[in-house]
Amino acid sequence: MTLKQIKKHIVFKILTNKYVLILIIFFVWMFFFDENYYLNKEFDKEIKDLENINAFYTNKTQKNNKEINSLKDSSQLEKFAREQYLLKRKNEDVYIIEPDTIKK
Repeated sequence: MTLKQIKKHIVFKILTNKYVLILIIFFVWMFFFDENYYLNKEFDKEIKDLENINAFYTNKTQKNNKEINSLKDSSQLEKFAREQYLLKRKNEDVYIIEPDTIKK
């Protein structure tokens, strides 16, 4: 037997071993067919979506913190209460004009 034939013979024996075949089938199943496999694109998409949501709420929190700090001034607080909650002073009427009802 030549060296090539011996190598082919050894490789053939290893690849036809039932334990090696089971391991190969197991790894193929785990990498390509299992729901938690390594290259799962759904997990990547979910991670990106969650990162976008996290960034959105972080920006919103920063904006709200700035607004809270600006409302510490009493005149700004009164302006905010009048605009957002339609509060009014005594002997004062508030009229709400919606932009959709205005004819151009």
